Amino acid sequence: MFSIPGKSPISMTPKAVQHIIALMTKDNRFGLKIGVKKGGCAGMEYTMEFVDQAEQSDEVIEQDGARVLIAPMAQMFLFGTEIDYETSLLESGFKFKNPNVTEACGCGESIKFEGM
Repeated sequence: MFSIPGKSPISMTPKAVQHIIALMTKDNRFGLKIGVKKGGCAGMEYTMEFVDQAEQSDEVIEQDGARVLIAPMAQMFLFGTEIDYETSLLESGFKFKNPNVTEACGCGESIKFEGM
C-alpha cells in the first residue's frame, strides 16, 4: 500500500461510517470493497461492493466499526480520500473527496487522475 506510517490511507465521515455499518449489519457482510476501473466520460470510475471476506492483497481499513477494503490496483489512486455519505432531495449515496482527481465529469461518477 502507498502509505505514510501512522496515517490511514482513507478516512470516513461519521455519516459514511454509520451507513457502512448499517449495510454490513443488514446483509451480514465483512466490509465494503472499493476500487477504480476504466470507464465513464472522464476515463475512470469508482467501484463499490460489499464482500464476505478480504483477499490477501486488499488493504483493510477499520474506523469506528466500519470496514473498508481497498482493491490492490486502486491503492495508489485512493490515498488521501475521504468517503462521505450525502442525502439530498434527488439522491443519496457515497461521495469520494479524492485529492488525486484532476478532472471529474458533470455527473460526478467519472474521474481522471494525473497522467491517465
